[in-house]
Amino acid sequence: MRPASLALAVSCCAALLAVPSLAAEAKKKVDPKREKQVKRGEYLVNGIGCGLCHTPKKMGPNGPEYDNSRLLMGQPAEPAVPAPPKLAPSPWMAAVTADMTAWAGPWGVSFSRNLTPDKETGLGEWSEQNFIDTMRTGKRMGKGRALLPPMPWDSFMYLNDDDLKAIFAYLQSIPALKNPVPEPVPPAPAK
Repeated sequence: MRPASLALAVSCCAALLAVPSLAAEAKKKVDPKREKQVKRGEYLVNGIGCGLCHTPKKMGPNGPEYDNSRLLMGQPAEPAVPAPPKLAPSPWMAAVTADMTAWAGPWGVSFSRNLTPDKETGLGEWSEQNFIDTMRTGKRMGKGRALLPPMPWDSFMYLNDDDLKAIFAYLQSIPALKNPVPEPVPPAPAK
């Protein structure tokens, strides 16, 4: 074996042996406090039921179930949702799509938002404070348009800052899914 080939072989072996130690080193650098916060956020997101509206459903053996391949991505961009059915005057106030991500009622049509950390279509550009302000005021980033039903922000506003920060930390830790959710449709003008 030539000296250059031997040197290359030794370098390759050394690089391959270094990979596991690099992975172990990266694992050591995980901040335990941050990891605990993310776990708390996952617990809260699951306990509060964010996925009920923000994760599209698929039909399973016992009825609708979460499509975890689209975890918390909101109303799917495709296919487009048709106009909601007309609700005659009755005790019924709302209609919902089969995957439970679009809702229609007296407020118009609302679509559940993409909560993944995608920078273009989700919460990837949001700061922790933007998220807290949204949950406290019921307005996008604390100053934008109002959040629409069925978003229960008026219940979430009572969560303490640590819980809201944990929820945000968890949402930032899940896979980013590009999904441009449609803008809300205002109600039809009264006749």
